[in-house]
Amino acid sequence: MIQIPSSFWLNADEIKFPDIKLALKEPNGLIGIGGDLSVERLLHAYSNGIFPWYGKDEPILWYSPDPRMVITPEAFHLSKSLRKTINSSRFNVSVNTVFPEVMHQCQNVPRAGQSGTWISDEMISAYCNLYDAGYAHSYEVFLDKKLVGGLYGVALGGVFFGESMFSLVSNASKVAFAYLLQNSDYKLIDCQVENKHLESLGAFNMPRDLFIQQLKAFV
Repeated sequence: MIQIPSSFWLNADEIKFPDIKLALKEPNGLIGIGGDLSVERLLHAYSNGIFPWYGKDEPILWYSPDPRMVITPEAFHLSKSLRKTINSSRFNVSVNTVFPEVMHQCQNVPRAGQSGTWISDEMISAYCNLYDAGYAHSYEVFLDKKLVGGLYGVALGGVFFGESMFSLVSNASKVAFAYLLQNSDYKLIDCQVENKHLESLGAFNMPRDLFIQQLKAFV
């Protein structure tokens, strides 16, 4: 049975989190339970390497996993086939034009091995508030003026915290990811947890201590 320290239960009246060094090893990185998804708490969480991730009928759960999967522009692997797709001009890419639609697609697109989604209506409302405040961003891929892929996340300084991506046609999400890496000034992209799809594009695991050091340097 998992022993949850009493300090992990967050006070609704303050946004402070426990010391990140107290994060559990199993489930990997759990550091807080409860609180809310206010803009203030979310910004405080991300600036300290913490993000919310919870399922239906669960309280808000906050994580800072170790290791942390990240990617840098220098580490990005652009395959010949993806380069050909980008150069073909088949897709049009935009930024921050249909943020809510990107989130709804990420919520609704079926994913292999997953029976549901962690992107609740509550999460959509919270991140749309972050978008309105200028901190959340979406990268959108269109084919024949139809939204067919994209991603969204949170940006603080030189760090982009990727949250989710979707693809309705082959390579659409990869095109969005490539655009993010090649057409922005972000020094570090947070991919949160290990993902084979992103690993194939150059993402790698970084010890949490080093990730926090990088975060403090770039934010």
